[in-house]
Amino acid sequence: MRSQLAKSLYIGLAAMSLGAVATVSVTSTSADAAAKAKIVSKSALGKDSKNVEVTGTNAIYSKPGTVSGARLVASKSTVKKLANSNHSSDYFRAYHMAVTNRGTVYYKIVSMNGKYRGYIYGGKVKGTLAAGLREVATVKEAKLPTKTTGYHIKDVKKNTLWTAPKGTTYKAHKVSMYGSSKSDSFVVSKAETKTKEGSLYYYVTSTANPEVAGWIFAGKGYDETATTQDLGGLSMTTSAATATDNNSVTVTYIGTNGNSVGKSTFVTEARDTKQNAKVQDTEKNVKGQNLKDFIGDMTNAPAGFKLTSTADQIAAAAASAVYGGTVRVNVVKAATSKISFFLASTDGVSAGVEVKADSLANGKPAITTDQAKSLTDDASKSIIQSDGHAITDKFFAKSINSKLLTASANLSGYKNETDTTAVTIEKGKKYYVSYTYNQAATDKANQNAKFGDTIKVVLDQKNILADNLPSTGNTNNSTTDY
Repeated sequence: MRSQLAKSLYIGLAAMSLGAVATVSVTSTSADAAAKAKIVSKSALGKDSKNVEVTGTNAIYSKPGTVSGARLVASKSTVKKLANSNHSSDYFRAYHMAVTNRGTVYYKIVSMNGKYRGYIYGGKVKGTLAAGLREVATVKEAKLPTKTTGYHIKDVKKNTLWTAPKGTTYKAHKVSMYGSSKSDSFVVSKAETKTKEGSLYYYVTSTANPEVAGWIFAGKGYDETATTQDLGGLSMTTSAATATDNNSVTVTYIGTNGNSVGKSTFVTEARDTKQNAKVQDTEKNVKGQNLKDFIGDMTNAPAGFKLTSTADQIAAAAASAVYGGTVRVNVVKAATSKISFFLASTDGVSAGVEVKADSLANGKPAITTDQAKSLTDDASKSIIQSDGHAITDKFFAKSINSKLLTASANLSGYKNETDTTAVTIEKGKKYYVSYTYNQAATDKANQNAKFGDTIKVVLDQKNILADNLPSTGNTNNSTTDY
């Protein structure tokens, strides 16, 4: 009896145990099936694709995060770093949308640098960005420069153009610069700054080939008040192309002893020139000079030397030149004379008392740039010209006026510079001194002077009675750099 009861109890307990296990197993399977969401709709955003940034609250997965088989692409901590990044490359492009059976919306995104691609939770309203991401303006409109023309690419191999400021749009790429050269001019039509970095970009278009157009880093941008410009990949001047046998000519400068004292290189901007081909007058360098002009430009010659080859000789040398070849021109050691001003003395040789520039109404009197250049010549050559007059003979055709003065005692003077009627300038009255070039005295004072010596310009003087300085005078053109 006991044995039967024990067996009955054992069988009953076993049955209960099996029933409990079966119940738990069914419940677990049902819960696991309910935990996994399913995608019920997918759609490409197409023209509604947006530039976005992650908020840092949600991770990125290979599939919507609640869907079976979703793998982690970027953890929540990684996404948080991307959200706080200061680099445009860490922006994203949202281009696809997936909706689950739970009504949750996920967006497929890709980082601007292509490093991260996957799905991120975007809220519960289709087409509305929320939760893990938000729409963003990757650039901001900037003010156009006051000068929009005359820009050049510094280096067409390095400073290339982009279809959008770099990193601000997915798949922004470089623009082909094929056929462009350093001398090509560009026009600015738009300006933008990158939102994260704040760096400035200009949209530029080639005037030679309008198909070459795009965005380029512009540094601090054009500043009309600055003497030098920080323009990133742009320049307001052009630099010469790299010299090769196909595009350049070497100019050798020969001194009086027959030896070379220096060289310079003419590099044409003309395309498709070849070694040994004759250089044409129409083929010019980055400054717009042909070879003849280049040779005649003394800024290309060695410092301290002056050309002695005549214009005809220079023209002949240029006409016979070939690319990859050399032309020779003659130079001499040159020296530059300075000018000082003196009052005429009784003998005209000592040139009297020096007249300082700070005593003159307008300071040092100006001369033309050509006159200033003529002060440089062969150091062994006299500054007295073949006509017997000093090189300065025609420099100071106008009178040079002193500052307005007050007579400390009675002085002899004139009513004006052309009226020879003598007057007395009484003590306390206003007057100025009118200086005029004394040709004979200047020639005599410089009989032994050579280029490199200081030229003594001798002046006659007249005291002119006046309450005010005349509005003209002391303006002889162009430069005081002599």
